[in-house]
Amino acid sequence: MNVKFYKYQGTGNDFIMIDNRSGVYNFIDTKEISFLCDRRFGVGADGLIKLNQKEGYNFEMDYYNSDGSKSFCGNGARCTVAFANFLGIDTTNSYFLGIDGAHVASYNNGYVTLDMSDVKSVSTFGQDYLVNTGSPHYIQFIENIDQFDVFSHGKLIRNSDLFKVEGVNVNFVTEIGRLSIYVRTYERGVEDETLSCGTGVTGAAICYAIRNNLFGSQTIRIKTLGGGLIVRFDRISDTEFVEVRLEGSAIGVYKGEINV
Repeated sequence: MNVKFYKYQGTGNDFIMIDNRSGVYNFIDTKEISFLCDRRFGVGADGLIKLNQKEGYNFEMDYYNSDGSKSFCGNGARCTVAFANFLGIDTTNSYFLGIDGAHVASYNNGYVTLDMSDVKSVSTFGQDYLVNTGSPHYIQFIENIDQFDVFSHGKLIRNSDLFKVEGVNVNFVTEIGRLSIYVRTYERGVEDETLSCGTGVTGAAICYAIRNNLFGSQTIRIKTLGGGLIVRFDRISDTEFVEVRLEGSAIGVYKGEINV
């Protein structure tokens, strides 16, 4: 069967987007997703997203990592909002469903503001952190991130005894200025470093606030290999963060058809 798809990217995090409002592509399963996301034999992407019809919502974001596993993806959500706008869905204040629950987002000329889930707890592992921002993230602050071997160190933590069953995304963070950090991420499901990770930079920004004892409303600017993002939140207690938002560009790259 021929699959019509669109390719989108958000700060270099790239996704295959499929309009599945009719349900015609419900058949696409883990095997097909792995093939489509393969960068040598398929289209190539960090993940695949079906935009589904969902009663009570503007749409449903049905997200899959490149290995076919499911999770929530912040950059994928931003790209889904941009794709929904392209399809003619009202995205001025869209209300959509992800695997972690409902989200609100807005689209404005290629720029997406996404409401993330509140964070109510953050665990510590020595000087490192574990936080769930829709997906689980391990956060480690380091120096000289440009020279750091993200793949080897990220793979080691992701496959450690503590995380090897469920998996975890691993983020390495360097402070580059006041309210500014540089984040690189090893993503589970992709099992490699990606150019950007929306839930990862959100978790990193939250842990930056904890590390620097910042409370109240904060705006953190993020550098990634794929470009810049902004994370906003209101820290109301030691480990509780509300009004968490992820902001940045989401861009359509091309469209095509492929037989699966």
